[in-house]
Amino acid sequence: MTGSSDNVTTRRYAAPGRVNLIGEHTDYNDGFVLPTNTGLYTRVTAAARDDRRISAEATVFGETAAFELDDAATMQSSGWIAYVQGVAAMLMQDGARLCGATLRIEGELPLGGGLSSSASLELAVAAALLGIAGEERPAPRIAALCRDAERRYAGVNCGIMDQYSIACGKMGAAMLLDCRSMATTFVAIPDSVALLVIDSGVKHQLPDSGYNDRASECESALRTLNEAGIAADSLRDVSPSEADACRDQLGDVLHRRVRHVITENQRVLDAVDALQRNDPLRLGELVNSSHRSLRDDYEVSCREVDELVTIANSCEGVFGSRMVGAGFGGCVLVVTDPDRLDEVESGIASRYGEFRGERPWTHRVTATHAAGEITDR
Repeated sequence: MTGSSDNVTTRRYAAPGRVNLIGEHTDYNDGFVLPTNTGLYTRVTAAARDDRRISAEATVFGETAAFELDDAATMQSSGWIAYVQGVAAMLMQDGARLCGATLRIEGELPLGGGLSSSASLELAVAAALLGIAGEERPAPRIAALCRDAERRYAGVNCGIMDQYSIACGKMGAAMLLDCRSMATTFVAIPDSVALLVIDSGVKHQLPDSGYNDRASECESALRTLNEAGIAADSLRDVSPSEADACRDQLGDVLHRRVRHVITENQRVLDAVDALQRNDPLRLGELVNSSHRSLRDDYEVSCREVDELVTIANSCEGVFGSRMVGAGFGGCVLVVTDPDRLDEVESGIASRYGEFRGERPWTHRVTATHAAGEITDR
């Protein structure tokens, strides 16, 4: 008898969501990012099968889909199952001897909210497929394979930040990640800082949004700078003076894209310094500056997100706020005084609720662990 049914041993796996403190749209430009994981999870219950079939149920969609492992690298699919298929294909390409599996996927992350629900799904599925097959891979390697799965099978030209944070994060800390060298430094989040996430209610769909357009614009800008004599392997290598000197060649739009990447990289390093010096006011200034740059230079914000940021920054106790994730909707990160957290959360939700007609979803960020098997819950 093939397949998976009753009386089959199941194992449970989980991968958290990711909240990026600062450093947006820098990862695919070899830059710096400062993410942390949060206590919202994608959970996968997995059971091995004695055939080569992956049967997956996504409870959030009320859907079940399936594919054969031997077809994973070549079949065409879309939606959430493309992520599952892509992860399986990339793991096998890396030499993993996977077995068939029945998966039940449950998610707590808001879809299209900028908290990396897709990478959370990828890492949870990777942990499950490897675990029930008795295969192991180093966490950084799993992150890279999941990033490649999203690029090849879901059509999103993403960087490495989301997958790497979820695969390699550390409880209680943010991760300074150099997306070129992959060097990491963990930075404690001081007790003087509370992190609150509020959903704008505007959902993005990355393959259909301007995300890939921005990545293409950065590639075009780099080519233009190289042709102008700037020796740079990525936009990370370009100085502000070099970008300004090539303003005419770049044109207004590409110049602003380059300016965002350059200034955002510096803001990440400055934010690490602010955290290490326990300076929430300076951190808030940097977060606000990041949002202005994302809004004006990178043009990935929207009216609802900007309104939510304005409301948040008008509340007593808020140090700063900005859009998080790829943009074009999604959530806003609010950096606030922990002693004012209750009133800040209530005040923002009430005022934004009046603006949108319904109270928004909110979440208090607790920096949590990396993806893996659930052994104690």
